[in-house]
Amino acid sequence: MALVGLVRVSTSKQETRRQHNDLDPICVKVFEEKISGNLELIDRPVAQTALDYRRPADLLTVQEADRLGRNLLEGLIVLNDLFQQNFSLKILPGIAAGEHPERSPILDLALTLAEDRRRDIIRKTRDGLASAAGHGRTGGHSRVVDDDKRRAILTSRAAGQSLRETATATGAGVVHGQIKAAAAGVDEPGTGVLRGKGAAR
Repeated sequence: MALVGLVRVSTSKQETRRQHNDLDPICVKVFEEKISGNLELIDRPVAQTALDYRRPADLLTVQEADRLGRNLLEGLIVLNDLFQQNFSLKILPGIAAGEHPERSPILDLALTLAEDRRRDIIRKTRDGLASAAGHGRTGGHSRVVDDDKRRAILTSRAAGQSLRETATATGAGVVHGQIKAAAAGVDEPGTGVLRGKGAAR
């Protein structure tokens, strides 16, 4: 049995050294991808190459579960997909840490909780959008954010959606103001002026 490493960051500007420091000494080979964790594994060529490189008994190894996806929640979903394809994994620290040649009751619980959380976030986002639509606030890129849309924005971001994905889902051009206000603990319903689509990421 050998360890095959996978390093992932979303953009070329992000640093990979810490992941390499953890994986390089213990893996026979480490693959590095700079791609969004929002993509399915089948759309991530480097990840597919790492999986193809493995021998049957080898473990795909990542620094943390969230390196498999764009955040911990999505990482656990990807982990579940890998198990369904009979891949074995090793995760170094954090949630789901350890060697996983197969699913275990503890890991099943973590995966179940992740799936439930994901469904809950999706439901709340849809409810927020439906509520906004019920008040006649639909279509286009609104420049003023009401309470319903603000809740939908914050729920979408809590789910790990990018700013661009959030803007598309909520019909808002840029959500920086709402995210910044929420982080500061400021309640400013209806005052989130959106200043164009260009800044959404």
